[in-house]
Amino acid sequence: MGLIITEANAALERSEARPEEERAGDDALPPEPHSPPTHLAQASQIALVTLGILAALGLAYFARAVFLPVLAAAVISIALKPPMRWLRKCHVPALLASALVVLAFVSATGYAAWHLGRPAMAWVESAPESLARLKGKFQPLLRPAARLSAVASTVGDLGAAAAPHEAPQKVEVTNSHVTTTVVSWTGEAMAGMVKTIVLVFLLLAAGDFFMQKLVRMMPTLHNKKQAVEISRDVQQNISTYLFAVGLINVGTGLIIGLVLYALGLPNAFMWGGVAALANFIPYFGPIVTIIVVGLAGLLAFDRIAVGLLPALAYFVIHLVESNVVTPYVLGRRFLMNPAVIFVALIFFAWLWGVAGALLAVPILTTFKALCAHVPALSSVDDFLSK
Repeated sequence: MGLIITEANAALERSEARPEEERAGDDALPPEPHSPPTHLAQASQIALVTLGILAALGLAYFARAVFLPVLAAAVISIALKPPMRWLRKCHVPALLASALVVLAFVSATGYAAWHLGRPAMAWVESAPESLARLKGKFQPLLRPAARLSAVASTVGDLGAAAAPHEAPQKVEVTNSHVTTTVVSWTGEAMAGMVKTIVLVFLLLAAGDFFMQKLVRMMPTLHNKKQAVEISRDVQQNISTYLFAVGLINVGTGLIIGLVLYALGLPNAFMWGGVAALANFIPYFGPIVTIIVVGLAGLLAFDRIAVGLLPALAYFVIHLVESNVVTPYVLGRRFLMNPAVIFVALIFFAWLWGVAGALLAVPILTTFKALCAHVPALSSVDDFLSK
């Protein structure tokens, strides 16, 4: 009896040990192959994004004849949205309201360019003669520098005397290339202006057409509502910003013109118009204009202290406008990081020249407003904010 129980226990132990051996054998099997490392996929994605950015930059640079009118028209049409909305509330048809707004904008711009551009061109043409008169007027202050220049010239002559004498080469200067370049640039600028004006009219007349197209592309009702909300908020914020900035710059230019006229500076309102236009380019525009106004003051007045008063007045008005008026009118939501604005100005000026510098801040502001309404881009909005 005891032997039977012992054999039964041994059989039970063998039956319990078999599954463990089978599991041990299963564990000894080679592991299944793992998926390839993800860092290769991430590197390829980064490379593709980099190539896409470089391709977009190349396209924007070489196709600026297309990009500049489109972007300028988009910015101008957004800036003209407030008067357009007011006319539509007065039950004016869309085409007629768009025509009235564009006509008013072109008339105001053309009037300012005609009456302010002529004295500006005359001043530029007389700049070499004016600088010569300025040098003669302040010759006593330049005597130390003239003496240093004479000493340096003497040293240079000694070195030239030691060298073998060579006959000077005759240099002929022709301005045919310059004339051709100026004519070509003027023609391209006029063609770009016509394209921009026509596109502004079409964009204002279209109204919410493109927003409706965007809503139809959204898959769900929630996405449609979100797209409508984001589009309307961005358009309203940007139109308010651009319209307010335009009014601030025009008002600043008018005040500067009145102050310079009171100081007795010739062509005071021309300089006010230049200041208003230059104020659209932060940092660089006001700095260059202050220097030029300082030169104009030194040419107009005999005393240095009196000649520098117009530039000083311009500087004070600009400080009040940029640090008090603009932050108060626009509020904190439109204030951006100065370093980001500076880099954007350098980049777009390199990409598209003066037109790019004028469009840099509106493009950056539009991108910031879009980031503020997209949760995934909230960190970018915080980075761009002041």
